[in-house]
Amino acid sequence: MTSFRIEPVTPTVGAEISDIDLARPLDEKVFAELMEAWHRHHVLFFRDQDMDPASLQRLGRRLGPLHVHPQGDVEGYEGILAIHTDRNSTTYSGSKWHADVTCDREPPTASVLYLATVPDSGGDTLFVNVHAAYDALSEPMKRFLEGLTAIHAGASRYGGYFGTRPEETRDGAFPEAVHPVIAVNPATGRKMIYVNEIFTERIVELEDAESRLVLEFLWSHIAQPRFQCRFRWRADSVAMWDNRATQHLAIWDYWPQTRSGYRVTVKGPPPPPV
Repeated sequence: MTSFRIEPVTPTVGAEISDIDLARPLDEKVFAELMEAWHRHHVLFFRDQDMDPASLQRLGRRLGPLHVHPQGDVEGYEGILAIHTDRNSTTYSGSKWHADVTCDREPPTASVLYLATVPDSGGDTLFVNVHAAYDALSEPMKRFLEGLTAIHAGASRYGGYFGTRPEETRDGAFPEAVHPVIAVNPATGRKMIYVNEIFTERIVELEDAESRLVLEFLWSHIAQPRFQCRFRWRADSVAMWDNRATQHLAIWDYWPQTRSGYRVTVKGPPPPPV
C-alpha cells in the first residue's frame, strides 16, 4: 500500500501515478514511497499538476543537487531549462534516443519535465529501459562490452544542431567526457547500456569502423519496442525519469502547434563501470 495510486504502463518500464500533488512539499513517507516506485518503474507520469519553475525546482532539489545545463538555465532558476517548440521553431529537443547531457563528466541522474501547453495531438515521448536492454544481450556480448569506454561529446548537438557558440555555453566550451559502455546504476546496482545516439561519438578501445558498427548495433538493440513505453501528454502533465535507467525520444509531429514547459535535472556522480 502506498499514499498514491500506481498503474504500470508496461511490465518493463513506466507507471502513471495519481492522487499526489507534486507542487506541494512531499512529506518523508510519501517521498520514500515515490522513490521506491521510481526505481521499480524507472519513469513516472503524473496528470493534472499545477507547477511553475519554483515548484519544479523544489521537487528537483528533493532528488539531489541541481544540474546546470550546458546551454544555460532559465534566469533566476538554477537547474531549470525551458522546453519550447512552436511554429517558428526549426529544431527541437530529443530528436534521437538519448539520456540527458551524457557529455558532461557528471551527467544528470534524474530529469523532471512539466508541460503546461501541448498540441491537440502528437508530441508523445517514448522511453526505453536500458537495464532490460542489457539483460537481453547474449553472455558473450556482455563480456565483450564490459570494460570498454566511450567518448560522449556535446559539440555536434549544441553547436552543429542548435547553433550555440562555445562562448555561449555554461563553461565557455562544449562538454566532453568518457564513460563506460556498460555501467552500474548506483541506485539499484543493476547493469545498463550507457551509450546513446545524440552524444556518444566512439568507443575508445576499438578501431573507428569497429566502433561505428558496435554503436549502431547497440542503438538498434536499445530501440526495440519490447523495452519501451509511450507517454501521451496532456496539459499540466509531468514525467520524471531515471536518466541512468532510461533513454527517451520526443516526437515532433505537431508543427505548427506549441509544446511548452520546463525541465529540471539533478546532478549526480558519473556512472561507475562494472
